[in-house]
Amino acid sequence: MSCAAPRRLVGVETLLPVGDVELCVDTLGSPADPALLLIGTTVAAWDDALVERLTGRFVVRYDPRDAGRSTTVDPDAPGYTLRDLVTDAVGLLDALGIARAHVAGLATGGFVAQLLALDHPSRVASLVLVGTRPVAPGPTDADLPEHAPAVMARFRDAAPIDWTDRTSVLDGAVARARVLSASPGFDADEARARAAAVLGRSGPHPASARNGLLGTVFAALGCGSRWRERLGAITAPTLVVHGAADPFFPVGNARALAAEIPGATLLVLDDVGAELPRRAHAEVAAALLAHTAPSRQGL
Repeated sequence: MSCAAPRRLVGVETLLPVGDVELCVDTLGSPADPALLLIGTTVAAWDDALVERLTGRFVVRYDPRDAGRSTTVDPDAPGYTLRDLVTDAVGLLDALGIARAHVAGLATGGFVAQLLALDHPSRVASLVLVGTRPVAPGPTDADLPEHAPAVMARFRDAAPIDWTDRTSVLDGAVARARVLSASPGFDADEARARAAAVLGRSGPHPASARNGLLGTVFAALGCGSRWRERLGAITAPTLVVHGAADPFFPVGNARALAAEIPGATLLVLDDVGAELPRRAHAEVAAALLAHTAPSRQGL
């Protein structure tokens, strides 16, 4: 069954039952190719232009529950935890008949990806962690750099967004993206187009757009027990990708991940903040393809 509403995405969308929810899934490529599961706040968190570069992979993107075109109940009062999102990811692989996939998590999606590799190692052929950190939301560990104070002050002082007005939403999204970029290479038109793609697939519940654009629900979910102390048990080959200028999860978080996951490789993107801008797509896609090469992974 196709997901509702017009779409401008590169792949094929399907609405799949997974546990007690339905997840809207976008796939590109041949199922005969190695599967690459991309986890973010929505399908559109991973730009079409980047996904189109991932040739020779069966690329799977999806809207998590309470975002995009997947089941939305009440994102302002979620009755689930971060671990449930991990269960959703496993259920999605089951629904697609994928026994083992390369898994890439972006920002808060990186939390899900880490737990997927730890709790379901047989399902993860390799791991890619983009713009994330080794601890859940909330007070961070003393050795990890916290959000830049100037960035948090800018967010607190930002003009309120009228979530019923498209222009207000897009203006607010661009302003936020500019702060998170922290780069002279920031492209406002690109940021606006990305926000419009997320907004265009948001569900009717007013909080769905907030979740897709800001990840507010996912960033505040309970996570249960810590997992940083378990990172040494990750067996999947791991690539950590991070913007050198990231003011939200400063690059020290990525260095910790790379140091604590056995054999992990760190790729630091120059002139990039908390984002995956088009100017970095060629470098990121090349790294993803090399990391997930069948000859390297024995698939």
